[in-house]
Amino acid sequence: MYNTWMANTEQKTQKISALLNKAGVELIIKEFPQSTRTAQEAADVIGCSVVQIAKSLIFKSESNQAVLVIASGINRVDTEKVIELTGENIGKADAEFVLEKTGFIIGGVPPFGHKTPLTPLIDKDLLKYDEIWASAGTPNSVFKIQPRDLINITNGKVADIKS
Repeated sequence: MYNTWMANTEQKTQKISALLNKAGVELIIKEFPQSTRTAQEAADVIGCSVVQIAKSLIFKSESNQAVLVIASGINRVDTEKVIELTGENIGKADAEFVLEKTGFIIGGVPPFGHKTPLTPLIDKDLLKYDEIWASAGTPNSVFKIQPRDLINITNGKVADIKS
């Protein structure tokens, strides 16, 4: 399954580009030879602060649904707050679950464009910045977006999710 996914990485970034264009958001996807899988790697490669990285994290709910949390790269997610906000117990999602529910691999999950429609919880700390950076669907591609555009495109719920 992973090898099939890797063969279609260009399609992944094109999908994200098309969704942003459809939403009227000016976008430039940047692809790098080095990894942007982690928030720190992405910040180092982009040349921004790690707080400006919008990391997309997938959790598995007790009803086997994917729960998407978009958090500032520096923040740890308080799962108790997420449980309170979703009304369901959550746990760590393994790589197979993430790929199955989103169509993307861990380290390349974008904030939207998933196989299964997801409404994210968005870390309120991301609203402090004029621009943030998110994965464009692969472990070495990112795009810049304004936090308000991210909220509008995802219909996400802004919340205090950090521990």
